[in-house]
Amino acid sequence: QVQLVESGGGLVQPGGSLRLSCAASGFIFSTYAMHWYRQNPGNQREWVASITRGHSTNYANAVKGRCIISRDNAKSTVDLQITSLNPEDTAVYYCKTIIGSTEYWGQGTQVTVSS
Repeated sequence: QVQLVESGGGLVQPGGSLRLSCAASGFIFSTYAMHWYRQNPGNQREWVASITRGHSTNYANAVKGRCIISRDNAKSTVDLQITSLNPEDTAVYYCKTIIGSTEYWGQGTQVTVSS
């Protein structure tokens, strides 16, 4: 079955950086776009970045210029590197893919930006 497992979250000081990773299995990874979302308590889940199967990328305005999404089709992983982190980036980060009409989500990884 489709599985998405995020890792790499943690506590980081303002101005720092993190690299999140999502390991995918159960589907032909190279043929699907992958997405990162994030959610703070009390807020809606918001889209962060996407990468197509052709490696085209798009970013939310909130992270544009300090975020890079990348994929390794050989390893079936999609990474999200964020720099210049600030407290507003604190959230649970999720990866997602859509196969047919079904959305698949990972369990999320917590990122906390605090001094």
